[in-house]
Amino acid sequence: MKALIFDPFSGASGDMMLGALIDLGADAAFIQKCIEAVTDVSFSTGLVSKNGIYAAKANIEDVHENNARTYFEIVGLIQNSDLIPEIKANALSVFEIIAKAESRIHHKTLDHLHFHETGQNDAIADVVGSCAGFYDLAQNPKTAYETILCKPINVGGGFVRCAHGELPVPAPATLEILRAGGLPFFARGDIELLTPTGAALLSHFAKPAAAVYGTEILTGYGAGCADTNLPNVLRASLVETDDENGIDEQTGLSSLPVLSKEHIEILETNVDDVTGEIIGHLMDELMEMGARDVSVSPIFMKKGRPAHLIRVIAKPADSEKLARKIITETGSLGVRVIPSKHRLSVFREIKSIEMDFSGKSYTIPVKIARLPEGGIVHISAEYENCKQIAKETGLPLQKVIQKTESDAQEKFAGE
Repeated sequence: MKALIFDPFSGASGDMMLGALIDLGADAAFIQKCIEAVTDVSFSTGLVSKNGIYAAKANIEDVHENNARTYFEIVGLIQNSDLIPEIKANALSVFEIIAKAESRIHHKTLDHLHFHETGQNDAIADVVGSCAGFYDLAQNPKTAYETILCKPINVGGGFVRCAHGELPVPAPATLEILRAGGLPFFARGDIELLTPTGAALLSHFAKPAAAVYGTEILTGYGAGCADTNLPNVLRASLVETDDENGIDEQTGLSSLPVLSKEHIEILETNVDDVTGEIIGHLMDELMEMGARDVSVSPIFMKKGRPAHLIRVIAKPADSEKLARKIITETGSLGVRVIPSKHRLSVFREIKSIEMDFSGKSYTIPVKIARLPEGGIVHISAEYENCKQIAKETGLPLQKVIQKTESDAQEKFAGE
């Protein structure tokens, strides 16, 4: 199965998308004809170098100035054109994605929306031309694809100036499009790398993907306008996927159930003048405050001083309060925060099991870790409950825990 895969490691925009499709083999003359059916612009293509990577550059010059339009004016332009129905439908869908994002951000109905940057002739040409490029690739046996995938998108950073003033990157409309489309993204750089048009095109055509297995057939690069340390190009690859690694025929993704992904931050500090009692107290406090895990490791610091490394795994929203707690309890001068990490973990749930010890019935919570396909990886009986039962019955704590976990394994294995 052939998959068309976009790797927006340096963002995406309408002209970058158009260039990548042309570099893959889309017919520039056909694209120009489709653009001219809708709007009056000058269209040409060329080859440019971006940090040593040669990429196709789609050049669109708008001969008119300040032609912002309402959403329904754009819809009328496309609907009244003689575009191929499939191209027309895709272009309308892309602008609908942009319109719904703008509507949500500005709290306006669609009939009151005015498109500024995305209503210009060049933006309309980017969308219509890209839709024509997708259509043309699909008609050619050499470039026909069965699914379109998108890797995580680099949105850039800093601020961008637009009709509404200076806004943080990603711009609110761009961020809303990413949210609605479920496209994963990350931020690297100090300029805007992902535009609303680029986000809407990827949201409409592509499904999110982290990794795809297969053999690369073709690769195309579409050049953007920015000159940065990172090559400002959008990479598009046509890949022949295989089934040996669990690749789904319909999506090109692994058909194996995925592990649970959660975003975390890691907090660290070194302490060399804190007692074990204080560290133990701090660990309990951090867990009660919402830390996902706390660990303490012995280390040696400069001049051979023995010390402890305190490491906390936390949700990003909890990092600041946990860091404050570490500082106030230990006297540390600072806490390192390692951001934007994520961990893959099994699915976890807590269930209860009725157990009989010494003729008395007890309800004990057990934590069950499962693989996505349902198999149990591990069962852990709640320590405090087992400890209390051992104290009441005189049984060894280890026996209470082992019996509970064994019975829970038997009871919940088939669920």
